[in-house]
Amino acid sequence: MALSIVEAKLKRILDIYGTGLYRFAYSYLHNDLDAQEIVQDTLLQLLKYKPTFADEEKEKAWLFKTAANLSRNKLRYNKVRETDPLEEILAIREEKDLSFVWEAVKQLDATGREVIHLFYEEGYTTKEIGEILNRKEATIRSSLARAREKLKTILKEAYDFE
Repeated sequence: MALSIVEAKLKRILDIYGTGLYRFAYSYLHNDLDAQEIVQDTLLQLLKYKPTFADEEKEKAWLFKTAANLSRNKLRYNKVRETDPLEEILAIREEKDLSFVWEAVKQLDATGREVIHLFYEEGYTTKEIGEILNRKEATIRSSLARAREKLKTILKEAYDFE
């Protein structure tokens, strides 16, 4: 079965730059799965924007610049997750079964439930959530902070969280 033009282009790019892009992303992220994801996302960006290049050097530069931007975004995303107050509380408690947390989430208002779900369960950033819900990012951050505080209160009352 013959490859389509797009498949052939992606195969060529992976053959030429795949290992380098992976190593480059890994140098940022120090995580195999994240680095693989960056390579895939770089290829998706290539498909999405369909840039044209004067030569292979320009193509290589675009691919690595895109991988660098995606890697930096991933680092910021991971940093937000590291310092999240709710996750810190859960880590301190060393809870294995977190279903009680999602039971507490059900007690939040609709806005709180949706931002908590999109942020923690789906992994969206506050900016992405704002785009999804057609709200300002600052509004989403405020909603998320209020929902976290409410969750702390619910968990403290119902499950004796400190």
